[in-house]
Amino acid sequence: MTIRARNLAALAMAAALTAPTAARAAAMVGQPAPDFTLVDSNGATHSLADLKGKMVVLEWVNFECPFVGKHYGSGNMQKLQKTYTGKGVVWLSINSSAAGKQGHFAPDKINALMKEKGAAPTAYLIDTDGAVGRAYGAKTTPHMFVVDPGGTIVYAGGIDDTPSTDQADVPKARNFVSAALDEALAGKPVTTASSTPYGCSVKY
Repeated sequence: MTIRARNLAALAMAAALTAPTAARAAAMVGQPAPDFTLVDSNGATHSLADLKGKMVVLEWVNFECPFVGKHYGSGNMQKLQKTYTGKGVVWLSINSSAAGKQGHFAPDKINALMKEKGAAPTAYLIDTDGAVGRAYGAKTTPHMFVVDPGGTIVYAGGIDDTPSTDQADVPKARNFVSAALDEALAGKPVTTASSTPYGCSVKY
């Protein structure tokens, strides 16, 4: 093998080894949040880049998942949405279910469900091809991310420390998202910046 051929082979192997690592690192805490543009259930377009200067929550959602049902059935998720959007936080619910998979609905059905549940995010974004979910490594519903005004991920993981479907567990759980938001909004470092997400698998 010539020197040139060996060099090319080495470069190819390096690219093969580093590309997956870079993809996995795309949504790491402390790193810039992957940019995206998605359409919401009302047909409006939202880009993360346009939200620089604001605190942003990304909530992966599937209304047919019992773990999501725990947080909406108890009113916990709606309370968080209303509390923090009232403080200027942009709260984006994202659905990455593929067409025909659990949790995928037409926009009119989404809006009916949102009204029925009293959901109060800033917008419900539709990610049918799963590109945004994969960019973030979203594994479960719910899977939560907090992005600071500079566009950096400051929290990623579960909504709390109690991986159950029992609504009675909500008041006893330690809510990582509210703690992260309170600290970040106060200009403090986030004490618990990551945790293991729990819930139903995202239906890519």
